[in-house]
Amino acid sequence: MRDGNLFYSLGSPSTSITDEELRSAIFGFLDSRGDRNDVLILPPDFTRFHSRSGVIVQHISEYYNFTPSSSSPSESGIVSSPSIEIIPALGTHAPMSHDQIEKMFGRSLATADPSPFVVHNWREDVVTIGHAPAEMVSKATHGMVCEPWPAQINKKVWERRLDIHDEKKGPPPLVISVGQVVPHEVLGMANFNKNLFVGVGGVEAINLSHFIGAVHGMEKLMGRGQNPLRDILSYCSESYLQSQYDLWYILTVMGTDDKTGEIEMKGLYIGRDQQCYDLACDLSLKVNFNLLDREPKKMVVYLNEEYKSTWLGNKSIYRTRMALADGGELIVLAPWVETCAEEETLDRLVRSIGYVGTPAIMDAMEKREDLKRNLSVVAHLIHGSSEGRFDIVYCPGKLTKEETERVGFRYAPLEAMLSKYDIDNLEEGWNTRSGEEFYYISNPALGLWAVESRFRDDKQINYEGSFETTTISPNQKAGIQSGGVGGWKLPPE
Repeated sequence: MRDGNLFYSLGSPSTSITDEELRSAIFGFLDSRGDRNDVLILPPDFTRFHSRSGVIVQHISEYYNFTPSSSSPSESGIVSSPSIEIIPALGTHAPMSHDQIEKMFGRSLATADPSPFVVHNWREDVVTIGHAPAEMVSKATHGMVCEPWPAQINKKVWERRLDIHDEKKGPPPLVISVGQVVPHEVLGMANFNKNLFVGVGGVEAINLSHFIGAVHGMEKLMGRGQNPLRDILSYCSESYLQSQYDLWYILTVMGTDDKTGEIEMKGLYIGRDQQCYDLACDLSLKVNFNLLDREPKKMVVYLNEEYKSTWLGNKSIYRTRMALADGGELIVLAPWVETCAEEETLDRLVRSIGYVGTPAIMDAMEKREDLKRNLSVVAHLIHGSSEGRFDIVYCPGKLTKEETERVGFRYAPLEAMLSKYDIDNLEEGWNTRSGEEFYYISNPALGLWAVESRFRDDKQINYEGSFETTTISPNQKAGIQSGGVGGWKLPPE
């Protein structure tokens, strides 16, 4: 399917797109764009390894003969290679290691000299290109924040806009944003213009966007492609990006094979506006949204090597909280988790407060200027708190018992819990072992789990009121070593 803004659309819950089909679609799209001297690619980082974005970037690189291709050079018709830069959309995440780059994007790109990879620094490498009106922010935060939202992007993206391009130097730069659409705790559904305004965005924009998401209510966002925060990003996209760039989005939807359990591509969409994203969202809800018929009393989530911090690993909490029963237990098996946040400043702030529940976190923010300057931390702590509704047991491979409990989680030894919950012998979904029933998830990044009553509960937020009207469990109270059941007003000394 092709029109002016949508080049490719293929996907359904039963679709399985092969690598050859993917390659053919990418090559066909690039053929349609014609020769280029300058190509900028914005893929996700290693935390979206399974998105197939790395393979897509390899296909783009091979099309332009930037790296060796398995097919003949004449297949693409490209004689000389353009300049290619790749900026992984890190947001607040740590830079990718060489090993991660090689595993995700292939050896040829990882060893290219000079390297095409550029590390995005969210504190220094950005420019503010405009603002979303304060009224939009006020609506999204129920009047708690009444200031414009700054649209910030990496300077190297800003340098590719059409109005400064010298036509005498050839065709305009091509900017390609690549990524996976899946339910997301801040934006409702991941990717699309999030890659630009958050992935390669700036500290002010990221802090405020995460805080808006937390204030609006995570349960009111996740799994919803249209929401007040996405409206803010779309306003800025239409106002400051769409007419300024030859900017295209390549969006994937990933799921699992019903028989083998292997991850496969269920959908591929290539376009340059909201239509492309909406189609991907529609499919993602069919593929990645798991509506359970009853609330699990216990859920067990495994975090693979993509998750090295609680900042990332708390997807295990975000993606399951709308399924867990009141008084339930979430067990997080986290062999690679070694820190709380990947940046030193954020890590220090997380450890100083902990995942102690919304009232205590908001109280700390009112008292501390360093938290007011880092609202993404406030949002992250709220997102990772159980609000006293269920218990969280973290089993990290590289954090101590003291470190784990200090940030508000219960601790259990990883080795003992892996022995009890042998991931090699568990089925996705419901399991029963030694008379104990639980629900198992091998990769929380692939979906959202909920029961219908929680997903459709419109009483979670009073839209006409303030943030204080957010519903909080009556169990939310200060407690000594509560392990996430209620949380502390201040962390223990």
